[in-house]
Amino acid sequence: MKFISDVKLLLKITQEYVNAQFTIAFSAIFSLLFLLYSFNFSEGVWRPYVLAFFAIYIGTTIYVWLISLLIKKDLAEHRELTKLTRLLGIPLILTIFVGNVFAAGFGFMLATKNKTAEYTFAVYAFMTQIFIILISGLNLFKPYVVDTFVLAMGGFILLALLYLATAVLIAKFVTVDTAPKWMLPLGIVLLIPTVTGNFFSLLLGITLIRKARNSDPSAVEKWQKTWNKILRNTMAVFGLFFIVFMFSLSVVSSWTFDYDFAVENNYAVLLQTPTLEYPLGTDNFGRDLFSRIVFGAQISLIVGFCATIIPAIIGGALGAISGYYGKNTDNIIMRALDILYAIPGILLAIAIIAAFGANTTNLIIALSVGAIPTYARTMRANVLQISNYEFVESARALGANDRSIIFRHIVPNALAPMIVKATLTIGGAVISTSSLSFLGLGIEPHIPEWGNILKVGSTYLESHSYLAIFPGLCIMMLVLSFNFFGDGLRDALDPKSN
Repeated sequence: MKFISDVKLLLKITQEYVNAQFTIAFSAIFSLLFLLYSFNFSEGVWRPYVLAFFAIYIGTTIYVWLISLLIKKDLAEHRELTKLTRLLGIPLILTIFVGNVFAAGFGFMLATKNKTAEYTFAVYAFMTQIFIILISGLNLFKPYVVDTFVLAMGGFILLALLYLATAVLIAKFVTVDTAPKWMLPLGIVLLIPTVTGNFFSLLLGITLIRKARNSDPSAVEKWQKTWNKILRNTMAVFGLFFIVFMFSLSVVSSWTFDYDFAVENNYAVLLQTPTLEYPLGTDNFGRDLFSRIVFGAQISLIVGFCATIIPAIIGGALGAISGYYGKNTDNIIMRALDILYAIPGILLAIAIIAAFGANTTNLIIALSVGAIPTYARTMRANVLQISNYEFVESARALGANDRSIIFRHIVPNALAPMIVKATLTIGGAVISTSSLSFLGLGIEPHIPEWGNILKVGSTYLESHSYLAIFPGLCIMMLVLSFNFFGDGLRDALDPKSN
């Protein structure tokens, strides 16, 4: 009985087995979705290319299931994975080229024992770059491409090779605690591709530099522990991957996508169903839905981030001052914010937009104003607790002024809950942006934005449902990604879990 319980415990804590179960579940779900979409009910015919994707995904699901059985066998007999089992993960890496990020991620993690944070960052930087190449490469089927397309695609391929080579080097030479000195220049080089929006490249460069320089061991260990906790949460990792992918695609889209396809009317291809030239079809004005969704991500992310950062800064400052000084200052600030808090956020946003007009700037202001009280309350609660700590009393005894104590000693120690809250509420800001645009109170109707696209698609739900399904899925996946990553970040930064 003890042997059986030990094996069950190993299965629970073995990351490869957990990832295998996760991959099986999601690959099976996507297989079912491909099967449902493979039949064109309006025309009564099958879509061959979608059936091909279904066959690949269902085959991958069965393959991963067989690997999970081998993992159980290895843990029962050897209490570790054999080399043969790990080699079986290599073919799964190729599934990245059909968009199966779950199976490809599992293949990368299974292929090596040395799963450091740096290795994970390199793997997901590579997969992000491959997704960018695949999505951008679909423009080759259009009548023409932008002038920077060839140069940009060449640069993307070189970056993908750089990330892949870095992952191999890290798996061979980097340990949990150290990295060779000669990797310091590589870490610096990896900071440069951050201009493409690949946040994994930034994380990879920073962690490599810190380890290669042998900087403060305690700081490196704290950084490593925090990221290890996040990376053990599979849902948080895939949430972060989708966020980084959408952000990176938004940054580089102007280099590989022609904006004219998203905004120019083309009456020769009105309401065309998905084809290679128009992967997601066209709308009632002949505009390419694929290009509109890609450019629409820019607006959704910009408004989402701005409508989170602005209230976080203003509300955080007000909450810090209120919590530190207390008494009359606390009453004045918090009672004023209570009045603002009593007004529903979406109603306040509608009132501001109705008064000042519907545009991107006014939308950001409208969403920011309503979110200030929640951030102020969160910061105030943290400051009330931290201001009683001994290091604050020591700072006062040494003659530090109030501003220095608040913003140099208290606020940095109260940022963790604020960061988690901001991560969780960005998804809400994206939904609010799309909702207001859907109502005609957000982004101008002619600008490609997910809410605007969804509004057009809602008119054709019965005849051309794809016009509403695809933008709706993008909104749903982005919001879920922020929520999953926020949950993982909250668990990692929670002092009780330490």
